[in-house]
Amino acid sequence: MDKQKLFNNIKGYLGMFFGCVFYASGIVIFLAPCEIVAGGVASLSVLFHLLNEKIPIGLITIALNIPIFLLGLKYTDGKFILRSLLTVAVLGVVTDILALLPAMTTNPLLAALYGGIFQGIGVGLFIRFEFSSGGTELLGRVLSKWTKILTIPVCVGICDAIIVLTGTIVLRSADNILYALIVIFVSTKLSEMVLVGLEKSKLCIIICNKGQEIAQALIEKSPRGITMLDGEGMYRHESRDVLLTCVKNRQLTQLRQIVHSVDESAFVIINNSVEVRGKGFTSWEREL
Repeated sequence: MDKQKLFNNIKGYLGMFFGCVFYASGIVIFLAPCEIVAGGVASLSVLFHLLNEKIPIGLITIALNIPIFLLGLKYTDGKFILRSLLTVAVLGVVTDILALLPAMTTNPLLAALYGGIFQGIGVGLFIRFEFSSGGTELLGRVLSKWTKILTIPVCVGICDAIIVLTGTIVLRSADNILYALIVIFVSTKLSEMVLVGLEKSKLCIIICNKGQEIAQALIEKSPRGITMLDGEGMYRHESRDVLLTCVKNRQLTQLRQIVHSVDESAFVIINNSVEVRGKGFTSWEREL
């Protein structure tokens, strides 16, 4: 094994470990003490723990995942199952260790907010380093294969919804649904931030008559790669220059000013870019 591959493996397993720490923290420090069941096998484990405090959350998480893994063996790659098994084992142990810590808050709204933040960071790290905590994600894969109609996200959503509703009925707390929605929303946003980073970029499409002049001005004042294409306005069938470039958020105002100063009739389209790789942005050498 070469040094780069070894380094990537170590980085991946460290990412998985810290993902378990964050995810488990969200469960045992915030959600469980406030009796919030927010979806996922870990939350189902919280429900069992709330019904019988002698049952450790981490241990029941591992136990509940075992039949799911057995189902997944038939429909999923063996390597994926092994990595998921390792993640669940680590998550279970870390969860029961962190359960020794006191709750951070007894306010359910704060618990839902910060529980979602910690879980989102954990999920983001799992996805970024190609690990899985099994649970409803793996069950969703299995159900998708069984039904052959529903997609994996839909199946996962159905499983999570059933768990949330079960927790709501068992705990006799309609508020649980509202807190669960907060957890899911915040968790989704934070996992996305972990995956794409805080530095957002914009894809800019400039349709104009002075492509060469605008491109030259942009290169001189804001050095970014620019691609010029030949276009045609279909209303009058007139030729148009089409410029493509990516800039970071902080450079957007400068780009607008430059384009407007050169060609007031330019048509500018600005889109959010999820990921940009290449010179001046994320390096290709950076493996996720």
